[in-house]
Amino acid sequence: MAERLNHFIDGKRTAPSDGRYFESTNPATLEVLYEAARGNAEDVDRAVASARKAFEASAWSRLTATQRGHLLRRLGDLIGEHADDLALSESLDNGKLLREMRGQMRALPEYYYYYAGLADKIQGTQIPATSLEILNYTQWEPLGVVGAITPWNSPLTLTTSKIAPALAAGNTVVIKPSEYTSRTVLRLAELADEAGFPAGVVNVVTGFGIEAGAPLVSHPSLAKISFTGSTATGSRIASEAAARFIGCTLELGGKSPNIVFDDANIANASMGVVAGIFAAAGQTCIAGSRVFAHASVFDELVERVTARARSIRIGDPLHNDTELGPLAFADQLEKVDSYVKLGATEGATVHAGGKQPEGLELPGYFYSPTVLTDVNNDMRVVREEIFGPVAAIMPFETEHELVALANDTEYGLAAGVWTQNLARAHRLARRIDAGTIWVNTYRAMSPMSPRQGFKSSGVGIEHGIQSMYEYSRLKSVWINTDEGPVSDPFVMRG
Repeated sequence: MAERLNHFIDGKRTAPSDGRYFESTNPATLEVLYEAARGNAEDVDRAVASARKAFEASAWSRLTATQRGHLLRRLGDLIGEHADDLALSESLDNGKLLREMRGQMRALPEYYYYYAGLADKIQGTQIPATSLEILNYTQWEPLGVVGAITPWNSPLTLTTSKIAPALAAGNTVVIKPSEYTSRTVLRLAELADEAGFPAGVVNVVTGFGIEAGAPLVSHPSLAKISFTGSTATGSRIASEAAARFIGCTLELGGKSPNIVFDDANIANASMGVVAGIFAAAGQTCIAGSRVFAHASVFDELVERVTARARSIRIGDPLHNDTELGPLAFADQLEKVDSYVKLGATEGATVHAGGKQPEGLELPGYFYSPTVLTDVNNDMRVVREEIFGPVAAIMPFETEHELVALANDTEYGLAAGVWTQNLARAHRLARRIDAGTIWVNTYRAMSPMSPRQGFKSSGVGIEHGIQSMYEYSRLKSVWINTDEGPVSDPFVMRG
């Protein structure tokens, strides 16, 4: 019988209220890895009640900001000590390369160290008043219970982007991880307990979106919801949050342009295109899925990217020489394949891939790196997020034309620009409508650098000092230092 994983509520593993579990499968081997608790509204209510109790209890609320920082640093240390085990667990769960997961897990403590340092750096200010007897100052306070709904493609990294600033600001959290990747988020909660966080500060309810995620979003005791996932789901969450006047941070879909100009280093640019769309099997919200190449270098870029796509080593994500693992689950494989077939019917030419690879030893959800040309911005394969290893490459003639093409999308998450022209790089960084712009690189990340989606790519900021304010509220305090009688009660004082 597969291992059973329970929720983590109030500092301990807790069985589901109705005793139901669901299976999690290795996408490379199709073997059952474990069974996770199938959460429901009752489980969510227990977790939120635990988080609310912890938020109000002196064991957490009376800690200084510096003391919260110490706890976050200790949690970072523990993640570092268990990095290799966490990496293996994530790779087994979602099929991403083990060597990529090792890199992510070994870097993850830096996120906690960063927010540990910020915990006591968020300061209020004194406001000049019109009267010398009035003292007016501001102070930042935690919100309360924060709900975090996290995806399957980088479970711990994207969970950390939410809970590290939330905890640093003094909130408590309830996490609903993707049903495809429950194990490492549950392990994170255990490590938080080991680090010394009081019981109830970090809670995890596993399960499905409609059964556990929806009750979390709608819970009346929630002060904020933070979500990473599809734009359609994000829209529903935003509506729910707005109806209850609570905050929300949403990191949603993308259809990011990766742009190659005629003066670019084509060898480097082609590798940047490959990294932008084929790394992680294209299962990243920042994937550079729309590739625009200047007409004079278009053929060379297509040739280089196609050659590299055909040579990518597909196979077991646990092997060090593997470059592309499986898609995370069966529905994702079907979605990617259906989009490629749709593109072909719309007139696209398939230069590489376009099908499942043959001759693999593993039976999992693998899909070959795919390169499409003869596409345009009006085609669904170019306009809609595929979330797989599918690059659509299009030519352009002028910078003005390029900007119009790059911005002709409902999304605005990221963009890449490849050029040796410094003035052009700065112009494009200003003119492209996306929250992150990379020049002569792609997929660079840091906890110190803020990340925000424009348009349908999201609301709010993750990473950077700005994210601390996403999990805080600002209070203005007025103190009258004059103890004398009020001269006129009907006149506003300042």
